[in-house]
Amino acid sequence: MKELKIHDQLHEIEKSLEELKSNTKEILNLEEASKYLGISKSYLYKLTSGNKITYYRPEGKLIYFRKEDLDKYLLRNPQYSQDDFVDNIENLW
Repeated sequence: MKELKIHDQLHEIEKSLEELKSNTKEILNLEEASKYLGISKSYLYKLTSGNKITYYRPEGKLIYFRKEDLDKYLLRNPQYSQDDFVDNIENLW
């Protein structure tokens, strides 16, 4: 029983370390990018095939993503609050 608990804790630690490792990487593979974005791999493939997201294919088969490009994708099309909209208009004058 105690060995099982230690094994479970070790598994959780390993999982946390993997997540930490992927959070510090600048270049992500398809699986890491889909986890980072919170979408399925198939939907990420759909985004790449439709040229909706920037990706890199150095050898012609495997695809990679820069974390910076994924962040840009996530932050596209901002929806401003009414206060932000008013502030932006006031800054124009």
